[in-house]
Amino acid sequence: MKASILVLRRNMSSIIRALDQNESITLTYRGHEKATIVPTKGKSAVDLRTHSAFGIWSDRDDLADVGAHVRKIRKGRKNAL
Repeated sequence: MKASILVLRRNMSSIIRALDQNESITLTYRGHEKATIVPTKGKSAVDLRTHSAFGIWSDRDDLADVGAHVRKIRKGRKNAL
């Protein structure tokens, strides 16, 4: 399906319907192709617990009590000593 940017703005429901039917949409702007919207094929959300950055601060002792750490950060310069 080809759709202009104007159709995308004004008639998003038809674009969503086409994506639900596994149809890719080519977006045009002033008659020139700019992008293609491809439907996801049953892709599920990424499990963030498997990401390499998950738990990188789990071994820090100063963050054991998060509330105390936030209060310490928010104290300000005058009461920090």
